[in-house]
Amino acid sequence: MTPEKLASFFDHTLLKPYTTEKDIKRVCAEAVKYGFYGVCVPPCYVKYAKKLLEKSKVKVVTVVGFPLGYSAPETKVYEARKAIKDGCDEIDMVINISKLKSKSYSYLENEIRKVVEAVKGKIVKVIIETCYLTREEKEVICKLAVKAGAQFIKTSTGFGPEGAKEEDIKLISEIVKGKAKIKAAGSIRTLNKALKMIKAGAARIGSSSSVKIMEEAIKNFQKKSQTHVFQEKRE
Repeated sequence: MTPEKLASFFDHTLLKPYTTEKDIKRVCAEAVKYGFYGVCVPPCYVKYAKKLLEKSKVKVVTVVGFPLGYSAPETKVYEARKAIKDGCDEIDMVINISKLKSKSYSYLENEIRKVVEAVKGKIVKVIIETCYLTREEKEVICKLAVKAGAQFIKTSTGFGPEGAKEEDIKLISEIVKGKAKIKAAGSIRTLNKALKMIKAGAARIGSSSSVKIMEEAIKNFQKKSQTHVFQEKRE
């Protein structure tokens, strides 16, 4: 995979509580430089990021109900609408994990559907926080998300005790059967892990280590290219 192709998988992410305007400016500049698909920023910085990226192809992504998912459905709908009004291109919403554990399936389906309908055709990624779920719960919530019209299942917020795992990407892929895409997020800090996520079936990678991963990818690609040229000369 070329570095350019790899970059197109990334939502370059900055969601730390101590994020500053200066940090957002840096992240947006990095996204343009490396050709990332998007930047995932806090809701309060959506307008600012959109302005910084208005002459680029980089998408602006933000979060709803983040990071615990406890907000009422009406609150999540308001957050989503506000984000779209501010210029957001995609919404990553956290499910109410408590309601899933309580088997309140109608509540969850309704919550997701309301957010999907509120953003009028924009991409919605449903964050299920896999580290807290049983296999059965993962199966239930993935099916509910697809039924409610979500376009992506996202593994993690990055705030839980564990992030994306290959086995979860494969499991989600088996469950959704091509009816939704998968975003792997949380603890993806190396090129090796990013490539494993993609190989397992992830269509998008959420990471705050995107630049580090890209630098590693570029270095490896250049090294392989030089080796190839050397071999051709010898032949």
